[in-house]
Amino acid sequence: MGCNNMKLHELAPAAGSTKEVKRIGRGHGSGNGKTAGKGHKGQKARSGGSIRPGFEGGQMPLQRRMPKRGFNNIFAKEFAAVNVSELEKRFEDGAEVDAQALIEAGAIKNAKDGIKILGNGELTKKLTVKAAKFTGTAKEKIEKAGGKAEVM
Repeated sequence: MGCNNMKLHELAPAAGSTKEVKRIGRGHGSGNGKTAGKGHKGQKARSGGSIRPGFEGGQMPLQRRMPKRGFNNIFAKEFAAVNVSELEKRFEDGAEVDAQALIEAGAIKNAKDGIKILGNGELTKKLTVKAAKFTGTAKEKIEKAGGKAEVM
């Protein structure tokens, strides 16, 4: 077994990692007896009491007073947006940039339905960028720096 002969009864959690449970309703000596910190009577003192968030005492709640608007297009493609300033920051000269490279560099979390390169910022490095979409300015800046913008 263990080489330093520790015994089972000597095991203890690290100092400060565990917290004593607050025992409420166990006599007035505890400072939390009688009403157990719930005050006197009323809905919030009852078991299962307390109203749901957004409830306004029977008045028509705000989320139902507001008109409905818009819809969610289930066929819409959602692109992960990346500015050229990000490419400048995160890649070396001559690097090949695609979805996988962007995720590994931490520029995006996931590629969603593809990547769109936006033209905000400056680019001085030669990069080969592969993405689903480019804005006009982004394409211009990548090519001006001597790189290639390839639409996938």
